[in-house]
Amino acid sequence: MTERQRQDDARHLPGQGELRRLRVAIDGPAGAGKGTVARGLAERLGYLLVDTGAIYRVVALAAHRVGLVWDESGAIGALAEDLASGGRITLERGAPPDSTDAVAAHADAVAAHAAPEGGPPHSSVGGSGMRVLLDGEDVSSAIRAPEISLGASRVSAIPAVRKALLAMQRQAGAGGGVVLEGRDIGTVVFPDAEVKFFLTAPAEIRAKRRYDELVARGISVSFEATLSDVLRRDKADSERAVAPLRKADDAILVDSGHLSPQEIVDEMASLVEIRARGA
Repeated sequence: MTERQRQDDARHLPGQGELRRLRVAIDGPAGAGKGTVARGLAERLGYLLVDTGAIYRVVALAAHRVGLVWDESGAIGALAEDLASGGRITLERGAPPDSTDAVAAHADAVAAHAAPEGGPPHSSVGGSGMRVLLDGEDVSSAIRAPEISLGASRVSAIPAVRKALLAMQRQAGAGGGVVLEGRDIGTVVFPDAEVKFFLTAPAEIRAKRRYDELVARGISVSFEATLSDVLRRDKADSERAVAPLRKADDAILVDSGHLSPQEIVDEMASLVEIRARGA
């Protein structure tokens, strides 16, 4: 969908007139449910979804494919600049070909672990999703491999990488009517975003969600290893020198540990619509 189409597709609610199309930032640690919630919220609002973390994952994948190690910051920074300036990374609206496993399984896993003990799981959230292309190849699944997830945290700590990708992220959300998911959307990419959320949950719950997602995709991994990966990513994301993971002062804190994706989307959508009406 082009920027012009997004701007022309202004959303209306009965009796409320035209709503402003806002920039909605959703930040938080790995496994908090940002992807599931962001997809559901974007679909509910009719907004474009931008998973900024996927962009860093593409850089990690590209670096991995050419044999770079995560400590080669200079070479990875140069690679990121080439990927960004050369238009080699493309984000497309629409679910990736295998979204029935990764997306649906993640949503169902979040819902299942949010359900009261002994009770039925809450209904999960669907969403339009986002396809990620590298040099025209759909890498939406490849960038979710465990080693690429860890690599993304490493490359995202490289100042040259963040600088190279910042303009791409800002361009994606410049016209409003967009839900941006990441680690530093509300603090660095769009500190003036009209609505900011910080989504979190206990590490054990986040690790279980990630574990269920990987198993559903046929990846052999233990829960203990997954928890260790989550804790390592938390440490790397929160302690990096450039744009560390933190809650923006004006962000709304949402604990997803005991809420279903649908409940979170309902709450967020209500708040966004209030802001969109200028209230």
